[in-house]
Amino acid sequence: MTLAPEHRAIYLTGPTASGKSAVGVHLARLLDAEILALDSMTLYRGMDVGTAKPTREEQGGVPHHLIDVLDPWESASVAQYRGWALEMIQAVESRGRRVLFVGGTALYLKAMLRGLFDGPGAVPEVRGRLEAEAESLGDAVMHARLATLDPATAARLHPNDRRRIVRALEVIETTGSPFSTLQCEHDRAAPASVRVFALTPPRPWLYDRINRRVLGMFDAGLIDEVQRLQAGPRPMGSVAAQGVGYKEVIAHLAGGADLRQTIDLIQTRTRQFAKRQGTWFRGLSEVSPISIEPVESAEVVAQRLAAEIVGD
Repeated sequence: MTLAPEHRAIYLTGPTASGKSAVGVHLARLLDAEILALDSMTLYRGMDVGTAKPTREEQGGVPHHLIDVLDPWESASVAQYRGWALEMIQAVESRGRRVLFVGGTALYLKAMLRGLFDGPGAVPEVRGRLEAEAESLGDAVMHARLATLDPATAARLHPNDRRRIVRALEVIETTGSPFSTLQCEHDRAAPASVRVFALTPPRPWLYDRINRRVLGMFDAGLIDEVQRLQAGPRPMGSVAAQGVGYKEVIAHLAGGADLRQTIDLIQTRTRQFAKRQGTWFRGLSEVSPISIEPVESAEVVAQRLAAEIVGD
């Protein structure tokens, strides 16, 4: 069976601060690969310190792609990212090199492995009627209707999310099937041969690295970076401004928490984010957890992964 381009790629993921970037550079060298960033925040130009974006020196001469492609006031959907990634896969493979995704954005990983499901095409007359009903009856009534017809979808949608509620009701009316059922039918795992590795370090070590990384970001000028971004030609967009670290510093500069409290809050929220990432990765059957020990260098971990990949 011929694999789709995205399934020929190799994926290296794991929680924030687990050492993915350094391992990825060594692994790319061993595999003669180029790296595609699997990260929703390193897409942004000028957001370097707060995203721990690998510097030119840290990239070690390995080509990195899908970094610095958006201005901070812009945003991109998962579908747009997937489109860019598919184009880049073709470009890298045309040069006779392998593709190595490195990053920790779980939605991007899932989209690359399993594709995206948008449902059937819109039916304007049905959607228009449902939107008119929502306007006259109210969002709560429409959400209650959805809860009766598709409890799973209703449970994950806010009662005021009119656009998605109307879309879910439209799908039910035009297909006769709940949106959640169609999603489950589409959400099939990637072929078993796809290589997806998640670095899994001991939690105390990871949390200590997170705490020290956050301190290092402030030493490296995170506050100055946020001030530069806010003084840019346009305000930061909602997506960029909500990034962990940026959100808290913006609040601090606006007269919120003091510096010590801000640092503590970023450390806490980053640890919480790392814990959620682990949960997301465990929920993907394609992912192979790779236990790493604090004494192992990035080069040694990469050698272990390369031996497993080449040995297949």
